[in-house]
Amino acid sequence: MSAITDNAPARGGSLQGARLPKWSPWVIAAGSAAVAAGIGTAAGMGSKVEWGLIAGLLFVLGTYVLAARVEGRRQAKDRIATSLVWVAFLLAVVPLVSLIWTTVQRGVKVLDVYFLTHSMGVVADSEPGGGIYHAILGSLEQVGLATAIGAPVGVLTAIYLVEYGGRGRLAKAITFFVDVMTGIPSIVAGLFILSLMLMSDMQPFGFAGSLALAILMMPVVVRSTEEMLKLVPNELREASLALGVPKWRTILRVVLPTSAGGIVTGVMLAVARIAGETAPVLLLVWGNPFINANPFEGAQASLPLYIYQQYSQSSGSTAAYDRAWAASLTLIAFVMILNLVARGLARRRSPR
Repeated sequence: MSAITDNAPARGGSLQGARLPKWSPWVIAAGSAAVAAGIGTAAGMGSKVEWGLIAGLLFVLGTYVLAARVEGRRQAKDRIATSLVWVAFLLAVVPLVSLIWTTVQRGVKVLDVYFLTHSMGVVADSEPGGGIYHAILGSLEQVGLATAIGAPVGVLTAIYLVEYGGRGRLAKAITFFVDVMTGIPSIVAGLFILSLMLMSDMQPFGFAGSLALAILMMPVVVRSTEEMLKLVPNELREASLALGVPKWRTILRVVLPTSAGGIVTGVMLAVARIAGETAPVLLLVWGNPFINANPFEGAQASLPLYIYQQYSQSSGSTAAYDRAWAASLTLIAFVMILNLVARGLARRRSPR
């Protein structure tokens, strides 16, 4: 007992060792940035990306050295792991912020009500004026039809895999082909539908692009829905079946409502993914400067295809270049709205 008393810390003492102050990461980051700027200037590096990479490396090394001297090597390892996470976060966020800033800065030049409510019509690509109404209408119709085809098929496939397939051969084969379809390039889906069109002697039309987009959408919906259905506790299924409720009714009234938020989020993410596809639309829809509200007859425009066409024909034309950036900003806003809607629906439909 006396030995324990003798070895105990004095009253009011601390069991913690020396620690770096809370503001030390900010000071290390500022010093790393200053040193990286000096190295970049002295070495004649014109790219700010190189400066940032040097600053990130110095920040990690500086954090480890200071933490090892003050707090010990064990705590220094924790500090260096945290530093690597922050550096990786900045490497992911900075290009995204730069992309959005550049798009907004260049896209607002011609983005107004007239631009959103008029088509190109008889306006030449090298002339100012025109708009993207026809492209917005085409994108909404093509993506909407693709969602109407791909979402139900994807959800029903996921229900089979989770609720009925089990570990059977058919379920394994479906899972394998879904994984393969997830990685196929979008041009392959376009070529598949194009071969069917050539066999039937069909001309380009909007619904053909919707079919290719639906093929790209299905595996994403299957995978996301499958994971959401697996998160539903088996106790809920067993309780419903114990009351004599048929399995199909249990899935419809218990399983799907419980996972509805995640399923809606997965579908919206799949929609956001196909909304920016250009290759299938270029092969199957071709584009149209005039308004075509019928996706089942004649060529149509779409936002990704409009951006590609305007940018590819913008050599020596500032008007086409500005229209391409304005359409890009519109497409980003469209995808952002879809993601916000998905988050709102997921939060609203999530079980309490």
